[in-house]
Amino acid sequence: MARVTVEKAVKKIGNRFDLVILAAKRARQIQIRGKIPLLSEKNDKTTILALREIEKGLINKKIINNYEKNNLEEKLKSIDLNNY
Repeated sequence: MARVTVEKAVKKIGNRFDLVILAAKRARQIQIRGKIPLLSEKNDKTTILALREIEKGLINKKIINNYEKNNLEEKLKSIDLNNY
């Protein structure tokens, strides 16, 4: 089982509540959306990978928000509004 201390990650993000949200979003990107982890996996679960990426400063709120914005824009472009 991987042990992760989140003190450094909390300092990077600001508070532990935002850290939980950010780590969950990043873990979903890796697990469901097929995004490639920025660190080697070492058999870690996606949540641990996400926390490690945040701790190292590889992922932050701005990066996640930009990804979500771009993803939403792509989905909106693919919707055919003529069918509604």
